[in-house]
Amino acid sequence: MEFTHAQVNQVSASTKDEILPVFRLGQRVRITKPIRNDGSNPFHEPNATLVPPGAEGYVVRIGDWLQVIRIYEIHFIEEGDTYGCREAELESVEDIDGYDEVEEELQWLREHRAKKAVEKALKEQSQKEGEPS
Repeated sequence: MEFTHAQVNQVSASTKDEILPVFRLGQRVRITKPIRNDGSNPFHEPNATLVPPGAEGYVVRIGDWLQVIRIYEIHFIEEGDTYGCREAELESVEDIDGYDEVEEELQWLREHRAKKAVEKALKEQSQKEGEPS
């Protein structure tokens, strides 16, 4: 994975990242600084803004650069591109509606497993009652 000068050096190298990643895979984030083309992207003019501040995307991979600087690979939704970003360049985006799909899915799994356990217990009980003593 290569990161352009603009992607890596937007925050000084002296900034220390948190020990554990601040963001998680799949988390929705917003970039706070523009990502500009330092000439390494042949599809855009040099110094063109590739991703404007405020653009939102999702964390698709977490890696490091020089084993010191944590880089989050962010897929930006509207831009349709993926770029490496530092922790200091990102902020979390909370879902506006507060809807938690994961919690809903976990609740369904709990209810489904409980229902299956009851069905299994009833089946075992009916089998025991049907056995001759």
